[in-house]
Amino acid sequence: MNITENWLESIYSDGSPYFVSNPTPKKGEKITISLQVASGSPVTKIFLTGKHNGIERPFEMKKSSCKNGLDRYECPVTIFEDEFSYQFFILTEDKIFYYNQKGLSTVLQSLESNFRIITDLQLPEWVKSTVFYQIFPERFCNGNPENDVKDGEYTFDGFPCQKVKNWQSVPEPYEKAHCLDFYGGDLEGITEKIPYLKKLGVNAIYLNPIFYGATVHKYDCLDYFQVDPHFGGNKALEELCKKLHENGIKIILDVSINHTGTANKWFNKEGVFFDKKEGAYNNPQSEEREYYFFNKDGSYKAWFDVPTLPTLNYTSEKLRQKLYKSKDSLVKKWLSPPYCIDGWRFDVADVMARNDLIQLHHQVWPEIRKSIKETGNDPYILAEDWSDCAEFLNGNEWDSQMNYYGSCRPIRQFYGQKDLFFGKEPSIACVKYKMTALDLAERIESWLSRIPSALRYWQFNLIDSHDVPRLHNDKNISDDMYKGAISMIFTLPGCTNMYYGDEAQIDGRTQDIEGCRYPMPWNSNIEEIDRYKFYQTLCKLKTSSTSLKDGGFKVLWKKDYVFAFARWTEDEAIFTVCSNDDSERIVKLPLFAFGSKIHNATLSANDVFGEQFAGQIQDGFLVLTVPPKKSYVIKL
Repeated sequence: MNITENWLESIYSDGSPYFVSNPTPKKGEKITISLQVASGSPVTKIFLTGKHNGIERPFEMKKSSCKNGLDRYECPVTIFEDEFSYQFFILTEDKIFYYNQKGLSTVLQSLESNFRIITDLQLPEWVKSTVFYQIFPERFCNGNPENDVKDGEYTFDGFPCQKVKNWQSVPEPYEKAHCLDFYGGDLEGITEKIPYLKKLGVNAIYLNPIFYGATVHKYDCLDYFQVDPHFGGNKALEELCKKLHENGIKIILDVSINHTGTANKWFNKEGVFFDKKEGAYNNPQSEEREYYFFNKDGSYKAWFDVPTLPTLNYTSEKLRQKLYKSKDSLVKKWLSPPYCIDGWRFDVADVMARNDLIQLHHQVWPEIRKSIKETGNDPYILAEDWSDCAEFLNGNEWDSQMNYYGSCRPIRQFYGQKDLFFGKEPSIACVKYKMTALDLAERIESWLSRIPSALRYWQFNLIDSHDVPRLHNDKNISDDMYKGAISMIFTLPGCTNMYYGDEAQIDGRTQDIEGCRYPMPWNSNIEEIDRYKFYQTLCKLKTSSTSLKDGGFKVLWKKDYVFAFARWTEDEAIFTVCSNDDSERIVKLPLFAFGSKIHNATLSANDVFGEQFAGQIQDGFLVLTVPPKKSYVIKL
């Protein structure tokens, strides 16, 4: 096949080091931006167009090299402003093609999908090749039974706490246990299982909240400066961080600074863990009263109107000092010795510092970022947001959001589930529609086109978490479908998050939130099951592959219910092919778009899992026969 017949497929650029000499330049720095196109294509000129001092200008690109059947065009640009936004004009004798993050068009595109370079951007390089292992501490491992909660040790919101006697017991729904059923998981248990984590192949852990709190989930914090004694206290965290770092494993902590619990020492000045009664909340003379939104009648604003979770008031400068500004603030304390955590995950970050007429979010988040980044230990700033949150991903607020919007929600929907966010609305959930591969491609590509070019490699991709039913617990999700979903989150641009126990096929239920918080099944032979080996293979691939770290990303197939994309560098290509089709399909992936080295590579008979597939390289295409529901990850 003559590559020039399909030359448009070969046009590519992105914000990675392969196409931008420095993706995170300093202001005033000169960088080089590149684009590739097939050798022999009918291109007459290529221009990079971007604004200089407010005026959009075309900069002619020069051909710099020809290698592996691909021509590379380059253009030097000096970045003088906070952001440089650009697209490409590709000229032939009779047509102009416009190329930006959304792809190729024959119509001049608006600037919103342009490639974007942010100056003076601080991003933790280690995140790009990281597999996080998310742990809900109370249900992971009991390393020290001496610190377990005792039956009736305290009451909270009118209900007594209880110690679950049997680790294998099924968690009760909230209506029965009120998140006060304690299994005894602690930080010493996590430290004990570090060899297990290393063998699995993860290289970071993300811990759900560990600070002093009344419930099993600890999002109702009563003291941000004390690790819960039932988790082992501050000393246990110090030891855990030390052992993790000795083993090359990073750690980020979860916290909600949108709200506290009513038992928080700032809110409840009369003691902790008492039954709610009139007059029991907050001393009106307390200086910490300004940390919350109190009304004249003593009532207060609560997150989502949950009375045990009073919302914090960021009009208070004292609160800002306590949480992130001062040297001994919450965020700096745990980033500093002897803990030296590697980042923060902020709960309900989308609603934080927002209260009707008081909208301080775009003032507070840059302040938080500055305080965190100035600690200098390359920390990661991860925020919870389930929706389109591009407004926070402009280089001065979050590094990433938990990528429900661009990975979890669309991938689950592709495999037949209702949308995790809007699917809770009955009138929306009752609409019957099977998402196509084209729909999935549009969801993923449109999201990636909305954020600065470099930030796609810091996306926090996930399928399961402490807030959603586990995908494999859905009886309608077959093993093949599950493998397709997980293969995608490991190979899409960004890092990957595993939820504890998924590799063990942990039991669970899908009807309520407690159904995704079952205790880790340590009594089973986890390392012998196929699911564990499946995850272990993906962990090794993700943490070692240059293609998956910051290589290119291109959707190659989006027909019917088969979706395929490539991640590649000059020397390596990884193809992810996922079917939710009821029929066998023939898929043709254009290898010629990636240069002759990949085009002429030797094709193995098996994918990375050892799964045999029917495929051959033919006329510049990788031609695959994909059975119903099957998925492959193929490395060339």
